Amino acid sequence: MKDLKKYSNKTKAAFILLIVMLIIILTNFNTLRNSKNVNENINAIYKDRLVVSQYIFQYSKELHFIKAEAEKLTLSDNIKKDEIINTLKIVHEIDDLYGKTVLTPKEKTYFNAFLNSCKTINKQTANNNWDQIAKSSDDALKTLELLSQIQITEGKAKLAAANKMYSGNNSLGQLQIALLIILGGITFYLLIIKKKKTIKIPEPPSLN
Repeated sequence: MKDLKKYSNKTKAAFILLIVMLIIILTNFNTLRNSKNVNENINAIYKDRLVVSQYIFQYSKELHFIKAEAEKLTLSDNIKKDEIINTLKIVHEIDDLYGKTVLTPKEKTYFNAFLNSCKTINKQTANNNWDQIAKSSDDALKTLELLSQIQITEGKAKLAAANKMYSGNNSLGQLQIALLIILGGITFYLLIIKKKKTIKIPEPPSLN
């Protein structure tokens, strides 16, 4: 019975050991997945938010120039037209770069509105509608402000998600340390446990 009890204890210890090892493996997989997600969020903050903010700044710079050119009274129509058309070419080059980034549905709507404003400016330039160009430029600049706000909001959301996953990884790391301590304790138990010696009780002398 003692051997059976001892065997039962060893079996329980081995079973617990197996469970602990399985939990450690699963937490490791989860940590790796979280690390990948953190990396993706950081890349998204850079590629889709910080870089886009630079595009928006360039857009704003070019549109302010277009508006200023349209409002100049000392320039001839031909010079204004050439300056604005050349500036719109620069704007269209940025369009291609911006379009390759990941856009939220709301951002896509605003971006399309911005593109339409630029198309309107192009048509108005062909017709020398300088006052209308100034107004369309203002509309486009307001849309850029909305796009800029989206970059801030989305960037904060991505950063918050990355921080949350980072905290989760820290918690999993602490759990793994605790499990490793348990694992060490079980291993130590299995190593030091010894088979108890059976004590023989002397038989009484035979009366025969």
